[in-house]
Amino acid sequence: MTAPSTQQEAIQQFIDLANDMKNKGLTKEAVSTALMRACAVYSTYVVTGNDGALRSSGIEKIQKLFGLELETVQQAKLAASDVSAS
Repeated sequence: MTAPSTQQEAIQQFIDLANDMKNKGLTKEAVSTALMRACAVYSTYVVTGNDGALRSSGIEKIQKLFGLELETVQQAKLAASDVSAS
């Protein structure tokens, strides 16, 4: 796998890996949970290093950041498809 040169390329590599897992028999729900947990593990590492853990305030900050990313993605999807959200 070639190293991504942009954030969008990195995102696409994660999506490609997730789709590969799904195509090999893992459920979409299991893939989604695995991605979320991997994000939680890596986000914790970014903030605290290998041996640290987040306190409540750190968890809340990352939850807020994830929520903002989710909103951004949904706004783009809605704008592209012109459909209403659930």
